Amino acid sequence: MKSWPVSAYLKLSIAVALATIALKTGAWWVSGSVSLLSDALESLVNLAGAMFALAMVTIAARPPDAEHPYGHHKAEYFSSGFEGVLILAAALGIAWAAVDRWLNPQPLEAVGLGIVLSVLSSALNGGLAWSMFRKAREVRSMALEADARHLVTDVWTSAGVVAGLLGVLATGWLWLDPLLALVVAANIAREAVSLIRRSADGLMDPALEPEVLQQINVVLAGFAHPTIRFDHVVTRRAGTRRFVDLHMHMPASWSLGRAAALRTSVEQALMSGVPGLRATIQLLPTDVEAHFDDEKDLI
Repeated sequence: MKSWPVSAYLKLSIAVALATIALKTGAWWVSGSVSLLSDALESLVNLAGAMFALAMVTIAARPPDAEHPYGHHKAEYFSSGFEGVLILAAALGIAWAAVDRWLNPQPLEAVGLGIVLSVLSSALNGGLAWSMFRKAREVRSMALEADARHLVTDVWTSAGVVAGLLGVLATGWLWLDPLLALVVAANIAREAVSLIRRSADGLMDPALEPEVLQQINVVLAGFAHPTIRFDHVVTRRAGTRRFVDLHMHMPASWSLGRAAALRTSVEQALMSGVPGLRATIQLLPTDVEAHFDDEKDLI
């Protein structure tokens, strides 16, 4: 599965979401447990999130065009934010159902079968999330990581639901069921806020990770020379792509061909050392400085 494209993982996520919806809805239907109902509702969010993520990944894979010269990579952040909003909506729905059941308790039926169905769906989600995390780290896909994180949240939710239902069976305390549903709602709401925050951060061009910046510095150090220096190194992330802009100072007496050849070598070294990196280097004479943050530029 490691060699599959990101879209294949998301299509598989859609298929697994449909299967878990069927299993968890069946678990709620036979038992009448509001906590199992909350688990089923979250699986509906899994389905919607995976479908939207697939659409955004498809857009992000489009090549640059006249209106989007830097590509469409940021589309993945919309997927993460959308999934966060869906999870938050599911949390509110679960909380509403839990409060109603708390005020109007009802006996549970066929809890054992409901637990079996819930455990089976969790096994599907857990296996898929593990493989999606590996792929997300490999290709740095925010959309795939967000979907994997949601699946992990779903697994923990199901584990908590099963533990609570076992508690109901052991004690006969019906209020444990809606109480557990409220805990589930709070947990997935926390995950929703985290996804929305990360999505917003990604849309604001964050700098590259510290370890990647270190890789860039190592490459530049390899070209160190008394007559050559680098400054104004600026980085940013956009989906799976990484960008670095910098100035390279060299003697004014050098020919344009010699300077351009060295710049090409540095750019190639940077892009080879950091996968997915796009490097842009501006050439400047040694005694010329570029000035930023001029007051007139900040208006």
